[in-house]
Amino acid sequence: MLIPDIDAFEERAAIAQYEGGLSREMAEDLAARQQGFRDRAHYWEWLADYVVKRRLP
Repeated sequence: MLIPDIDAFEERAAIAQYEGGLSREMAEDLAARQQGFRDRAHYWEWLADYVVKRRLP
């Protein structure tokens, strides 16, 4: 089961964007994949689903 670490996601994406020169979208894709998600869309979809249902998918 995937459980995102929001702090790690935001930190990794920021590092990749500002120090790695990636666009925000590419940086978020990288951060999401490092947590086992397909891409940033999958990551944000998982979080949105969790917020709406208030339980793990």
